[in-house]
Amino acid sequence: MPFYRDLTRTTTEGRRTLERLIELRGEFDAQGLPLRNLESTLLIATWNLREFDSASYGSRTDESIQYIAEIVSRFDVVAVQEVRRSLDGLDRLMRVLGSYWNYLVSDVTEGAKGNRERLAILYDTRKLRLSGLVGEIVLPPLDGHPVEQIDRTPYIVGFTAGWAKFALVTAHLRWGTGVANDPGRLREIDHLAAFLDRRASDKTSWARNMVLLGDFNIFRPTDPTALALSDHGFVVPAPIIDARTNLSRRRSYDQIAFHVDRDRIDDVEVGGVFDYSAVLYRNSDEASYVDDMGSAYRTKRTGVERTEAERTAHYRRWRTHQMSDHLPLWTELKIDNSERYLERKLIGTA
Repeated sequence: MPFYRDLTRTTTEGRRTLERLIELRGEFDAQGLPLRNLESTLLIATWNLREFDSASYGSRTDESIQYIAEIVSRFDVVAVQEVRRSLDGLDRLMRVLGSYWNYLVSDVTEGAKGNRERLAILYDTRKLRLSGLVGEIVLPPLDGHPVEQIDRTPYIVGFTAGWAKFALVTAHLRWGTGVANDPGRLREIDHLAAFLDRRASDKTSWARNMVLLGDFNIFRPTDPTALALSDHGFVVPAPIIDARTNLSRRRSYDQIAFHVDRDRIDDVEVGGVFDYSAVLYRNSDEASYVDDMGSAYRTKRTGVERTEAERTAHYRRWRTHQMSDHLPLWTELKIDNSERYLERKLIGTA
């Protein structure tokens, strides 16, 4: 669990944070998130933390960092997209998570299409061990011709956890024209999945188990952009195949897909979306955060006073920069295959 040492009930913010944390922890159970353990299962999540942590609407408050840490700490490893050039927000988060947690982060993807973003993987060092495999994916030529690279370079990290040995690949794919089947986005997914499929099939690869996760900007699981994953051997587990991860719960932007050796990683039986909006930064909380939003809540940059409707709209944008406009997507893997191995030893097949 994260550190609570800086929390106090003697301030309005501190008391509110304590109350919301209690409610948030209750939501974990109400929404069916499994409890973590050290040996038999691995909880994997992906979360696009909107512009983490830019100052476009003001940096995250200590309160929101505490909530983000509480959610991250419920999992064993979390892929995070939209980490900004500065790592201040990530370092603040790690201080609350504590010394057992560590992170790996990609370099900034330069250029307008790269949006000055990084990709990060946060993990509990008690549960996962680094293999030594860490890199950014550069797509090789196709049919002897260079291919267009992915706008925001995907990030690959090798881990072992229990019996599982796998490469975790996180990506934030192109938004493009904001339509379900943007051709640029389809090309990115198709080329990335095909590349990883070839790596998974290569006997010289460090790990033939691939977990591909992140913000793919997929609208529906029946879109060609989603089907490109299955065309190259990736499987989205049944519990999350129609998971909706934007705040309005209408789009399947975020994905976790597997390309695995069944002797090492079993089928995923549980997974879902954790919706924190039931208890954090609710519509009814607007008045509580007026001071946190500062003068921008009441006045536009032009100096014109906002209407009541405009103030509410500002609050609803501001809160997505405190938490996110995406919800965490998660799955649980079984990583203890001891019984299966012993049975194979008994009959002489292992």
